[in-house]
Amino acid sequence: MNKCIVIDNHQIGASKPVFTIAEMSANHLMDYERAKKIMLAAKQSGADAIKLQTYRPDTITLDCRGEEFMATKGSPWEGMNLYDLYKEAYTPWEWHKGLFEYAKEIGLTCFSSPFDLTAVDFLEELNTPAYKIASFEITDIPLIRKVAKTGKPIIISTGIAEIADIDLALKTCRDNGNDNVILLKCVSEYPTPYSEMNLRTITNMRETFDCVVGLSDHSMGDTVDVAAVALGACVIEKHLTLKREDGGPDGSFSMEPEEYREMVNSIRNVEQALGTVRYELTDKQRNSRGRSRSLYVSKDIKKGDIFSPENIKSIRPGYGLHTKYYDEILGRKSACDLKKGTAMKWNYID
Repeated sequence: MNKCIVIDNHQIGASKPVFTIAEMSANHLMDYERAKKIMLAAKQSGADAIKLQTYRPDTITLDCRGEEFMATKGSPWEGMNLYDLYKEAYTPWEWHKGLFEYAKEIGLTCFSSPFDLTAVDFLEELNTPAYKIASFEITDIPLIRKVAKTGKPIIISTGIAEIADIDLALKTCRDNGNDNVILLKCVSEYPTPYSEMNLRTITNMRETFDCVVGLSDHSMGDTVDVAAVALGACVIEKHLTLKREDGGPDGSFSMEPEEYREMVNSIRNVEQALGTVRYELTDKQRNSRGRSRSLYVSKDIKKGDIFSPENIKSIRPGYGLHTKYYDEILGRKSACDLKKGTAMKWNYID
């Protein structure tokens, strides 16, 4: 599968540079200037893109106080009402235009996750280069349909999806003329334990759905991200904040700029190490073959002596006859006197 998807001049696919996304989410802490600082930190840390979230509290949930409108137990937001949580976490819509412009100014791709149909209309006015469907919205078929009809690339997280949900989301995109879809392996647990990542799914996801694949990661550190790239992830998305100690709804499982920079550097190193399928030797490897094994005289030999395990051996270096001829030579006579340490040649054999 050699599909290549282009987002704002970034080519994304196998054998292309990994597309790194810094997720701002709620880490702006309702401070516009802080949001810009996070964007600049993303750029300086090597991120290719910054991702926003486009919703208002009343476009993502209802202002209700029932048990089902409380945050999940065990999550960082346990005990919070969803409406109150999103009121604290959302990115004000009046910021979007300025943030998109600032991203362009510093050479950073900017796009967003819409959470309802009005958000798609709003992001179209800003000419967003792509869309992200968040894990919990993979079951919102009307939203996916509207995004697909824009014709722009779509990145879909699969954090709460069963295989039927992924199938339906992809079918919705393709039925609406949009096959520019990237699927992200994701686990919607914050932070995600390593034991629940199941990164081998990335390879299977690429084969099963014939899509460019990546990872939206909520684990701590960059171990999982680097491993995902080795398994074929073409996109890595990771939350970014200025300092975890600053707090906020997502701060506890977000990377700091220096950590993000180290992750990107590790990803770039892995990209170089992955290279291509190649069995031909490099010049250095070819030179090193001289340090390989071959057949040598291991004891002084007189003309007419019989070659035996006592007087020829397979040793380093590799300038004598190939070791595959060892059994063929044993029992034959020497055609001349040979000193210990002589590399075996065919003309030494009678």
